[in-house]
Amino acid sequence: MSEIAKLEALEILDSRGNPTLAVTATLANGVKATAKVPSGASTGKREAVELRDGDKARFGGKGVLKAKSHVEGEIHNVVRGFDANDQRALDKKLCELDGTSNKARLGANAILGVSLAVARASAKDRGLPFYASLGNEGANLIPAPWFNVLNGGSHADSNVDFQEFMISPVGAPRYSEGLRAAAETFHALKAVLHKKGYSTGVGDEGGFAPQLKSNEEPIELILEAIQKAGYKPGKDLVIVLDPATSEFFEDGTYVFEKSDKSRKSPAQMVDFWKILLDRYPEIWALEDGVAEDDRAGWQQLTRTLGDRIQLIGDDNFVTNPNLFRQGIKDGIANAILIKLNQIGTLTETLECIEIARANGYGAVISHRSGETDDTSIADLAVAAGMGQIKTGSTSRGERIAKYNRFLEIERELGTKARYAGTAIYDRWQTSVKA
Repeated sequence: MSEIAKLEALEILDSRGNPTLAVTATLANGVKATAKVPSGASTGKREAVELRDGDKARFGGKGVLKAKSHVEGEIHNVVRGFDANDQRALDKKLCELDGTSNKARLGANAILGVSLAVARASAKDRGLPFYASLGNEGANLIPAPWFNVLNGGSHADSNVDFQEFMISPVGAPRYSEGLRAAAETFHALKAVLHKKGYSTGVGDEGGFAPQLKSNEEPIELILEAIQKAGYKPGKDLVIVLDPATSEFFEDGTYVFEKSDKSRKSPAQMVDFWKILLDRYPEIWALEDGVAEDDRAGWQQLTRTLGDRIQLIGDDNFVTNPNLFRQGIKDGIANAILIKLNQIGTLTETLECIEIARANGYGAVISHRSGETDDTSIADLAVAAGMGQIKTGSTSRGERIAKYNRFLEIERELGTKARYAGTAIYDRWQTSVKA
């Protein structure tokens, strides 16, 4: 009675007002569950392909009716009757059915919607929370989140080149206290910005997006806000950066077009980060510190800074097991960002997480800039047990939905709940922790 009986899809809107898919899987016993697919703004070139209609008369060409028809037609016809509890077999069949290396024919949005909806239906069918269904009885580690509090780059219309400036409440004794510390710091940051005459409008992920004087000023503002909220930078809350350098890497050079118009070679970019980390030891993690195509730069960055800070690869790995394995062989990064829709199935996503675990790499579950109120990644983060997630600021409902889901999980787990805190960073020794 756990066979897939029906697949339905609906064209809905994401948090940026663009179309995306919601897929509902119904099992033969009547159990049904829905998954909603996110969408990214700054995307790696190697990501699985999000199928869009291209009809300029609808949503500027961004409609997803073709992907919807694939779910309800070709995919439904093939997977009907499949055991919903055999996720690996289902995802393998979806990949075979698509027949491309990047899911371009059926669309990663269609395939992921089906993969996730069936996984959620399976959990419901077995009477398990989604995190317990994906993980096991030992799935009880609630991650220390990264809260995107200041936006720049492609996420905001500002003169800051770097895309995300985040805080993580690693010093909290439990998740709910960490969430409170982050929320209080976010409100303190708003007051700091207001006092300085800066805009307090927010970007795609809920962080503030003011016009600032330099790429370093957001760090200073965040440090001031942490202290204003009554916390200690580098102890209670730390800083995480995602500059999204692929966005300003041109012909082998990093061009700081939005700020001071300077240009840096890959070696100079690595030196820039070393100087910045010396100046701000409160920075504990750096995502995409060099561009996806800058292999030599990645190797130099990892050799230079890999023993003192978490270096996360996103655009270069794109949650792809094959690319990730090659990157590990090449000595690139020491952690990976995990985005479900970069690869398109739950099985491949979990495989990437296991590769990270087996090779001593960190793994950070991540949202996208175009989100929905779907909370699957919160459960995935607990199931994975890797202790980190980034899913936006403490504003905007589609971001808060994930954080509130962790509160529910913390309550469900009771005394079994553990909070990742600083433990995730023990392998990277920084002076601020000494």
